[in-house]
Amino acid sequence: MPVLALVSAVLVIAFEQLVQWRYGAAGLVGLLLLTIGIKVKSPSLSSAGAVLLALLVAGPAL
Repeated sequence: MPVLALVSAVLVIAFEQLVQWRYGAAGLVGLLLLTIGIKVKSPSLSSAGAVLLALLVAGPAL
């Protein structure tokens, strides 16, 4: 079980670094809003994070 927790923590940190590298600080804020909203079961926080990430991803296409 500790190995699974370690592997998942490494994957989460790697994903956060990838988002910050690709989309900057706004991407990190969007990811944090989404994760915090899911953890505290707040639809408004998770929706705000999801919308921010969607705008960052779709930005060049708009």
